[in-house]
Amino acid sequence: MAEPKVKYDRQLRIWGEQGQAALEKSSICLLNCGPTGSETLKNLVLGGVGSITVVDGSKVEVGDLGNNFLVDESSLGKSKAKCVCSFLQELNDAVKAKFVEESPETLIETNPSFFSQFTLVVATQLVENSMIKLDRICREANVILIFARSYGLTGFVRISLKEHAVVESKPEHFLDDLRLNNPWPELKRFADDVDLNVQDPVAHKHIPYVVILVKMADEWAKSHGGRLPSTREEKKEFKELLKAGMVAQDEDNYKEAIDSSFKVFAPRGISSELQQILNDSSAEVDSNSSDFWVLVAALKDFIANEGGGEAPLEGSIPDMTSSTEQYVNLQNIYHAKAEADFLVIERLVRNTLKNIGRDSNSIPRSTIKSFCKNARKLKVCRYRLIEDEFNSPNLPELQKYLTDEDYSIAVGIYILLRAVDRFAANYNSFPGQFDSAMDEDIPRLKSTAIGLLNDLGCNGATLAEDLINEMCRFGAAELHAVAALVGGIASQEVIKLITKQFVPMSGTYIFNGIDHKSQLLSL
Repeated sequence: MAEPKVKYDRQLRIWGEQGQAALEKSSICLLNCGPTGSETLKNLVLGGVGSITVVDGSKVEVGDLGNNFLVDESSLGKSKAKCVCSFLQELNDAVKAKFVEESPETLIETNPSFFSQFTLVVATQLVENSMIKLDRICREANVILIFARSYGLTGFVRISLKEHAVVESKPEHFLDDLRLNNPWPELKRFADDVDLNVQDPVAHKHIPYVVILVKMADEWAKSHGGRLPSTREEKKEFKELLKAGMVAQDEDNYKEAIDSSFKVFAPRGISSELQQILNDSSAEVDSNSSDFWVLVAALKDFIANEGGGEAPLEGSIPDMTSSTEQYVNLQNIYHAKAEADFLVIERLVRNTLKNIGRDSNSIPRSTIKSFCKNARKLKVCRYRLIEDEFNSPNLPELQKYLTDEDYSIAVGIYILLRAVDRFAANYNSFPGQFDSAMDEDIPRLKSTAIGLLNDLGCNGATLAEDLINEMCRFGAAELHAVAALVGGIASQEVIKLITKQFVPMSGTYIFNGIDHKSQLLSL
């Protein structure tokens, strides 16, 4: 067996050893191992989750051979859960695999406590009634739940849990934490000791752009009543001052300063998004608070006091044109400030834990350090109960989607995926499942969908006739190509949730294979 660091080398570069360790500790339950469920679990098994449990009470039929790569002809007539489990185990023998030969719907009805043993449940191809019941069960047990479904050329994915806090959100584009607009004393002293008018041309072209911007911003503020450039004209003037400081055309450090001048113009302090987290009622902590909210409480204290309105410094600087000596010295100044901020936050965390009656050392230093490094990028995701969404969706948003040309098909698919379940409950089959009933099923499905829209408060709203016809034509089929895509999306979200890295999607993901589009609905 390959060493884990070799085996998972590529993904370790994305979510690191800490993220991989979280995956390897996780226990995943899959409900229904048709193509959508099998594709989801295949990705997770290859990713190295700790254990999987496959729940499915059906046997492998001829139709399964055409859309599920995890069964073959030798599987015919055998337990689908057992066969899929066996094939998955071959993909990664480090993953512990179990199967339960039982209908997920039966398990939801008769043994709800079964689900409390898992880190996360992936529920595929469930009808609405079972989704609502399972959601309640998982909420009460604090188990993460992801619904996934493929239906003809359409599909959806929906996350459900009370709250998900992300420290390592890893945004693609985020402003470097250099404090050029609010330098602390040590950085200012370092910049003050550098002469921008040095005569040596080699020395002049190796002054770090951070120093250039700190000094020029200070000079600007002194001549503008303590203000930094804010208007378009002022920003343009500031850039002209930077250009005027160049003594040769090949001075890359001054070009970097001009390109990075927007970092000086950025507002001081913290973002409105972070302020919203600090103002959250959960930041008023007690003995039952999660570690995340204890850390947020300490951060709130730091920003209000020692931080002077700023979050703890991250402590890293980007590559830049500089002499080695000045770059290393600058790096050390940033590292020292970040370490000092971390020590203050650590003290505040320990005091907070003590004040709420918990062990003051219960949060590891490494966790606090990671929190400090990512404090500006925190995210908190909360999800509605699916029952609340189904019974009382955000009506203004729903009405807007129905009349918006860009979203009308996506919301139409959303409504029809619910309508087909109502249809099945009334007629004991999905629309278009039997060719002989197609002509009857189209008006029946239309009537069911209109009834659902009326129940949701969208009286008079209609759906495209072509879309209703297509949903009937699908006949509830699971196409492998669609299942693979939906399963890929679902497994990606599972990894985000378990590693607590990157931001999981909010709302309901709708895949429209007819027009090759994916959209998120916030209802």
